Amino acid sequence: MEDVKNVIEIKNVVKDYGDFKLDNVSFAVPEGSVCGFIGQNGAGKTTTIQLILDVTKRDAGEILLFGKSIDHDSAGLREDIGVVFDEMGFHEFMTGKDINIMMKNVYKNWDEKEFFSYLKQFSLPTGKPCGAFSRGMRMKLQIAVALSHHAKLLIMDEPTSGLDPIVRNEILQIFREYVVEEDHTILLSSHITGDLEKLADTVVFINGGRIVLSGNKDEILEKHGLVKCKKDELPLISSSLVVNVQPGTFGVEVLVNDRQAAEKLYPQMVIEPAALEDIMINYVNKSKAEL
Repeated sequence: MEDVKNVIEIKNVVKDYGDFKLDNVSFAVPEGSVCGFIGQNGAGKTTTIQLILDVTKRDAGEILLFGKSIDHDSAGLREDIGVVFDEMGFHEFMTGKDINIMMKNVYKNWDEKEFFSYLKQFSLPTGKPCGAFSRGMRMKLQIAVALSHHAKLLIMDEPTSGLDPIVRNEILQIFREYVVEEDHTILLSSHITGDLEKLADTVVFINGGRIVLSGNKDEILEKHGLVKCKKDELPLISSSLVVNVQPGTFGVEVLVNDRQAAEKLYPQMVIEPAALEDIMINYVNKSKAEL
């Protein structure tokens, strides 16, 4: 069986701003997968993406895209990368037709036919200034641009933030269709963990500039559990299993790092699966308590 290639490899990357430090960050994104990059606002997601795109220079470490160092040919590597940011990167007076003309001069592989096909699919007018677009329309416009130069990797920073559930679901479906092709890969940064539960294959969780968890999403969800018990039962739970304790409706909720072990040891307690949001909140609160 052929080894899975990594489209993104980040090795011991450091970026120190003084008041914030990306501290020895390492993770990989396999080809053909959707990697959910999660963390609260200010955790280091956007900084990491800027480093990957070589917009910001790192202080230490190594970044590889498609097996090549970004130090050698970052401009050439960008041909195969589509980028979608939280804020639209086009002047508000520009129309779809204007953007098409501009992009012809930016990407060697720009596909005009494909671009206008996406605009039609997304119900986006070609002659209307994009400044008049709703937030959902602006996001779809960015996605149309990202998909129209045959990018093999999509990097997106909060693409579904602030969108209503209908539009969010529509955009997630676009991403699903994109990764059907085996050589298509997505790095999706978001704090909307529900979207990533639906879409992601792997998850990288960053907090305070450090990677807290990374791996297969289903395995991370399977591994963790929420124990609901009374306060006086808390000492019964082994400290080696406890990630964090939070007040619950009728007692306390305990995030454990081995649900199967907890189910065997404490059959009298209610133990439920943990959602990604539960896991993220508990690890963040744990780190705050340790400060």
